[in-house]
Amino acid sequence: MKTLPFTAWLSYSRANDTPVAWLGDRTWTLEDLRHDVAQLMVWLQKHDEERWALCFENSYLFIVALLGTLHAGKIPVIPGHCRESLLAEQKSLFQGVLSDHALRWDGPHSVVKANTIHTVQTYAFPPLREGAFIELFTSGSTGQPRRVIKPVACLDREATLLAARFGDKLAGCRVVASVVPQHLYGLTFRIFLPMSLGLPLHAAMLYYAEQLAALESHHRYAFISSPAFLKRLDPRLAPPPLAIILSAGGKLPWSDVQETAVWCGIQPDEIYGSTETGILAWRHRQQDMIPWQPFPGVTIVPEGDAFRAHSPIIPEPDGLLLDDILIADGSGTFHIAGRRGRVVKIEEKRISLSEIEKRVLALEGIREAAALPISRGGRQGVGVLLVLEEEARRQWLNCDSKAMELAWRRALIPWLEPVAVPRYWRILEEIPVNSMNKRVYAQLQELFHETS
Repeated sequence: MKTLPFTAWLSYSRANDTPVAWLGDRTWTLEDLRHDVAQLMVWLQKHDEERWALCFENSYLFIVALLGTLHAGKIPVIPGHCRESLLAEQKSLFQGVLSDHALRWDGPHSVVKANTIHTVQTYAFPPLREGAFIELFTSGSTGQPRRVIKPVACLDREATLLAARFGDKLAGCRVVASVVPQHLYGLTFRIFLPMSLGLPLHAAMLYYAEQLAALESHHRYAFISSPAFLKRLDPRLAPPPLAIILSAGGKLPWSDVQETAVWCGIQPDEIYGSTETGILAWRHRQQDMIPWQPFPGVTIVPEGDAFRAHSPIIPEPDGLLLDDILIADGSGTFHIAGRRGRVVKIEEKRISLSEIEKRVLALEGIREAAALPISRGGRQGVGVLLVLEEEARRQWLNCDSKAMELAWRRALIPWLEPVAVPRYWRILEEIPVNSMNKRVYAQLQELFHETS
């Protein structure tokens, strides 16, 4: 399928009544989009600030903000969250904030809205800066946000690769998603892919299986999902007419592939990649141990105890080292064996254990902390090992432990992803200095299991 580059999304060669997005009974057309982008672009051009954080769940308004910033000659920054406390802490990363709801922000801020009434007119959209790009921030291994530059041209090429692979299934679909545009997966699949193919997209995120089942049955849908959502499907609900399910962000258990196929009649197509690399490989499993197949132009080669990826959508000429441990089979395909370093995946969220430890150590009464991922009963979470100050230890021993855990969780909520807030707490006399050693690590996980 032929794709539209980002610079043609607003093209006047396309019909005014082309549907772009919908929410409930409201459909936004290309004419609406041009008007809303023009209004925001003019507002931004009156401000000297260059770097604008985009904090949106509404996909239509996100598109307005993305087009508005780039055509205004600004830099869109995607911080990966909408939490006010973190925005304030990270204010050195951007100068202003655009959002779809009011936020406490000490600086330039605009709540982007869709205009319901406007006159039909032609707007002039300046060309993008040469080498225009989007900045994303993701969890780094040290706990500090890692800055990732995504040239618009690379995102266009990524959409073209996806259209070449999945275009036949996507043709004529409406696109719905259970992932936000605040991360690269959502940006690529929920925004760039439908816009490049001229497919209408759902402006709201689907949180529950009931919302998916409630979609109108006279349309065909492409569902951009995640393993966490698919494992919560309710087989008692009637499925909507799904033409394709795309899943990424984490491991999709084979049992969930089978149950999804029983429910809606199709197996998910799985995508492998990262924020830094973009898409790297895909697979469609009819049985469990199907290896990952790289997209055209992607090569993944061993380098020491790691692997390096080269791709037409990776702008770095030397490629990028991967955080995952791979097992290559000699034919170009591969399996994923785990992750390196201190960034882990929990419920498809990229979580920095170092960041959790930093936030926990800031709590009153805690002297040392070590975080590790815990898997129990098929559910993932974070456990922390603590060494307490003397007064806090006395409180813990005096049967205030549950109240202390609750207070700690509440204090961490403004700073961490919900899945990164520790669910399991254990107090030790000291933390083993080699707690990341595989043997000690396994023993500590067993400690959490035994004392739960």
